[in-house]
Amino acid sequence: MSAPRRTAGNWLVDSVSFVLAIMVSLLAYSEGEGDPVPHLLLAIDFWSGMVLCLTLWFRRRWAVPLALLAAAVSVYSDAAAGPTLVLIMTVAVHKPWRTSIWVFAVNFAATLTYLQVRHKEDWKTQLVIGMTLYLAMAGWGFYIRSRRQLLQTLRDRADRAETVATLQAEQAQLRAREEIAREMHDVLGHRLSLLSVHAGALAYRPDASTAEVAGAAEIIRASAHQALQDLREVIGVLRAPVGELPQPAFADLPALVEGSRDAGIPVDLTLDAPGAMPEHVGRTAYRIVQEGLTNAVKHAPGEPVTISVTGAPGNGLSVELRNPAPNRRRGDGQGLKGLSERAALVEGRVEHGRTPDGDFRLFAWLPWPA
Repeated sequence: MSAPRRTAGNWLVDSVSFVLAIMVSLLAYSEGEGDPVPHLLLAIDFWSGMVLCLTLWFRRRWAVPLALLAAAVSVYSDAAAGPTLVLIMTVAVHKPWRTSIWVFAVNFAATLTYLQVRHKEDWKTQLVIGMTLYLAMAGWGFYIRSRRQLLQTLRDRADRAETVATLQAEQAQLRAREEIAREMHDVLGHRLSLLSVHAGALAYRPDASTAEVAGAAEIIRASAHQALQDLREVIGVLRAPVGELPQPAFADLPALVEGSRDAGIPVDLTLDAPGAMPEHVGRTAYRIVQEGLTNAVKHAPGEPVTISVTGAPGNGLSVELRNPAPNRRRGDGQGLKGLSERAALVEGRVEHGRTPDGDFRLFAWLPWPA
């Protein structure tokens, strides 16, 4: 795998490190020229130190091998001091702390050997100075490594938090869309079903009197007008929070049934639910009855519908709709699926299906706390 490209910041740091290493190496070499060693060793000392400085341009790729090479050169070279310090820091920055300790130990052993090779009289002072510099550079490298790891951790957490926030926003948007779709289905489905019944009656009764045609047309007009008003209300709050959508109440249930009766649907309502009912339970019961009436008009037009809404605080609320179902039920079942979802939101349940006597039964139980 190829090494990552060197950034402008890396070029700056490498250039500064290279210049400082040369300066430190020249200073250390000038102080060691008076050591009692052969001139050939001094020449090798200088040139090997300068070559080692050149290797600093590759220190990120081969940090450990170059640090070990610097330790070997440091056995006899004063000019290796500068690049050795830089390489010790580089290992501490880029490699695990165990590797850094091994590199430090090798350089410590090289320093002890250097003091013997160069015949340093003040070897204790030289040892203390050398180890202090090594420890300072290693500590600086560990600090840089820890800071980078901390910043990377914070960046990762920020990325994860952003991802989670995006997913939550998408889920909230999806829930809002589903809620809006349910509201539009519930609000408009019932009105349009009634409108369809009266329009169908006009189509199948060409012998109807003028008064009957006028009455049916008036009902169609009123239903269409009310459906349009409902649609405007829903569209007007599409950008508002879902809680602000127009919501019916349990007290509106008799009016809903009466509207179906006015449309010519024989509805028998039994309502026995005394007591203060939570809004969300009453609203869910209203939607269940509304969807049941819509399905009855759609799949069994003209057939009688029996509705029973009974319950009390602490016992729960039971909602049951029955109507003959002579025809095979059609549709994709989205309305009933929406009712199941509504009931589940209030920890209730919905059941539906044919009874042994051939009727279609829609039953729901909703919790009603005492």
